[in-house]
Amino acid sequence: MSVTVVGSIAFDSVTTPFGERERMLGGAATHFALAASFFDRVRVVGPVGTDFGERELAVLATRGTDIGDVERRPDGQTFSWAGEYGWDLNSRETLDTQLGVFADFQPKLSTASRESDVLFLANIQPELQREVLDQCRAGFVALDSMNLWIESARPALLEVIERVDCLILNDAELRQLTERPNTVAAARTVLGWGPSVVVAKQGEYGAMLITEETFFALPAYPLETVIDPTGAGDTFAGGFVGYLARHADTRDDAEALRRAMAYGTAVASFNVEEFGTDRVAHLTMDEIHARVAEMREFSRFEHESVELM
Repeated sequence: MSVTVVGSIAFDSVTTPFGERERMLGGAATHFALAASFFDRVRVVGPVGTDFGERELAVLATRGTDIGDVERRPDGQTFSWAGEYGWDLNSRETLDTQLGVFADFQPKLSTASRESDVLFLANIQPELQREVLDQCRAGFVALDSMNLWIESARPALLEVIERVDCLILNDAELRQLTERPNTVAAARTVLGWGPSVVVAKQGEYGAMLITEETFFALPAYPLETVIDPTGAGDTFAGGFVGYLARHADTRDDAEALRRAMAYGTAVASFNVEEFGTDRVAHLTMDEIHARVAEMREFSRFEHESVELM
């Protein structure tokens, strides 16, 4: 099997209470690919500019990721973002955004990318997501979005959501999209639109998964120190979707979906331990398995009936 991801490849400049970094490799497609590459062959589709060098391409190609569809544009700079996080890392202020070559991005997919069994549509304009869908024959499609598109391109976004198998949003975006007061009710609404799986990312509180038949939630891995949360949601999505791609025969199975949640949560927990892509680029599968095993232990309990007085 293989996974195609279409989205942003970027340079991020980040300030957190633990320090700052200038122009480090980032972007939704980058973080997703680094995580998904632990589980399956990944193909990345996205544009970069003249300032994107061989060192960055080498990181993007970690664990054999196919970068043949990374469009190296000769006429501009790579998309860049700068932001600053508050003391608890839950609040974030965007200081600068330079779209560069991403401003007129038109996805160009090779035959191999179009024929991947799994497709992840990262956070780009819904119209572009629709164009990619029209080109692909994936058996499983997952989609991410954001409040900007919910507010400014709602009809196009709803059209795309109807055509995908899995919607991955944070809980606030999910409530905004559906205008429902709580996350579970919002997810049930989305299931009525077409997707069979809804995942609500909840930051430091973990994530929940809702299908017609099941509900499952995991807390985030308990870290004492978080250095940089940038890209954690895309890393989670990469682990989750990558695991399902690797286990294609069971991805409609409730237990497989739960395991995918665990692996996505584990990989995302490593992402925040260092700035940018540094930790996940050098992560090992043994470390991921060990953290999943820890999560299984701290989220498990034995039920015993107790007679009440």
